[in-house]
Amino acid sequence: MNSKRKGSSGERELCDILHQAGFTEAHRNEQRYVGGVDNPDIALDGYHVEVKRSERFNAYEAMAQAERDANGKKIPIVAHRRNRKPWLVVMRLEDWIKEAKS
Repeated sequence: MNSKRKGSSGERELCDILHQAGFTEAHRNEQRYVGGVDNPDIALDGYHVEVKRSERFNAYEAMAQAERDANGKKIPIVAHRRNRKPWLVVMRLEDWIKEAKS
């Protein structure tokens, strides 16, 4: 599977999981090909979600992209999954503390 198809498949998979968990507003960004600021892979209220579906993963690089693209307007998070592994979510500690307290 090429990387673009794998990424799109990962976005659909994560959206389905979010829907099943009750996040019915979550949806894939239809303008995905544009990329960049204010254009998350998955639109979810209050969050800028970048999806990384790859075997190699650099959390700091992925978070830097999410922070840059969130443009200070939403909480940046990165969802990542390798083949045959569970999904992980990466976010800044300060954001997690705020969310955990609310």
